[in-house]
Amino acid sequence: MQLNIPTWLTMFRILMIPLFVLAFYLPFSWATICCSLIFVLAALTDWFDGFLARRWKQTTRLGAFFDPVADKIMVAMALVLVAEHFHSWWITIPAATMITREIIISALREWMAEIGKRSRMVVSWIGKVKTTAQMLALIALLWRPDYLLVTEIGITALYIATVLTYWSMFKYLYASWSDLCGH
Repeated sequence: MQLNIPTWLTMFRILMIPLFVLAFYLPFSWATICCSLIFVLAALTDWFDGFLARRWKQTTRLGAFFDPVADKIMVAMALVLVAEHFHSWWITIPAATMITREIIISALREWMAEIGKRSRMVVSWIGKVKTTAQMLALIALLWRPDYLLVTEIGITALYIATVLTYWSMFKYLYASWSDLCGH
């Protein structure tokens, strides 16, 4: 097993998860910005490790496995922390929807790969826009400064991401429907 810089960046992202959660709970005025910055750093390493792996032709099986795992864990933890902080159904329902979608689509991808039809599960532009909206929402809602505008932007982006979450999930389910139903 060869570890390279893109794989180390992915491993670094996994190691940031407990620090990210700890920063969320720190009893200091700067804790929210610290938590948000750790999340931004994780998002940047996600983009950067993929870019480097493709650019340097250093994609590995280990990296291909851990990269989406690290992303999903970090985003799921952020969604749980945001839902806990706001303690309201209008934040918890979108957060639960996004986590549920990730579980469903991950299981669907695994199943489609098992039957040799993984190629039907390609990432579309909808997923990329959803991820961008989701990241913007989470950064704003984790930071939660005293400026109401930032929170409003975060909540708006969260709802845009939720709509795109449903759209992309239904698109994946539609693409695999005949295989799911045995037709």
